[in-house]
Amino acid sequence: MAREFDGDGLRLRGWNCVAAGLRRGSIVYLHGVADNRSSAVGVIERMTRRGFDVIAYDSRAHGQSDGDVCTYGFYEKRDLQRIVDALPAGPVVLIGNSLGAAVAIQGAAGNERVAGVVAAEAFSDLRTIAAYRAPRLLPRLLIARAFRLAEERGQFDVASVSPMAAAASLRIPVLLIHGAEDVDTPPEHSQRILASLPGPKRLLLVPHVGHNSSLNSPQAWDEIDRWLAGVVRRQA
Repeated sequence: MAREFDGDGLRLRGWNCVAAGLRRGSIVYLHGVADNRSSAVGVIERMTRRGFDVIAYDSRAHGQSDGDVCTYGFYEKRDLQRIVDALPAGPVVLIGNSLGAAVAIQGAAGNERVAGVVAAEAFSDLRTIAAYRAPRLLPRLLIARAFRLAEERGQFDVASVSPMAAAASLRIPVLLIHGAEDVDTPPEHSQRILASLPGPKRLLLVPHVGHNSSLNSPQAWDEIDRWLAGVVRRQA
């Protein structure tokens, strides 16, 4: 069902899909950068059959949602918190991919409604991944200027966008998934997040898989199903 959601000062557009049979809880799916909620179709089909409501929405400045600038979690985590807080009673699990994984980890911090997080190919912090992805010969002064321009345009602080820092406050179960052959966001990012997590945690490295592809793996979804059963049982 198409629906509008209240974000932090703007409107987000997405879907609210109802569980088939006995409801076990809610899943919020968060897509990657330059993507939209359409990438949630497989998750919706799989998880509604397993008894979960699934909420999938276009992140700010993506798809049909409002907003002009992506802030990589700075404001997106506030949008997510508003959506989670409005959900019906029951366990809430966040499943995010790439940018969505980074938003999920940051948005879970301090939100008692969230029972667990699945984060696929998250970056550890914005400054590190942006510098890594910059052209190798670009002078450091130009990279620093690009960060300042991004902060001015988006009205946010680059240094505070850090899933790794947010992870340090999470006591809920977190399942990290990463393609072992990811060269865009190397697995070391998930490994740094894993080291920061004080609660129940696991990292699955999917062999022979690059960026944005680990959630296409049957191995990953078998692991998610097992992990999810434990999270929901833990919350019952």
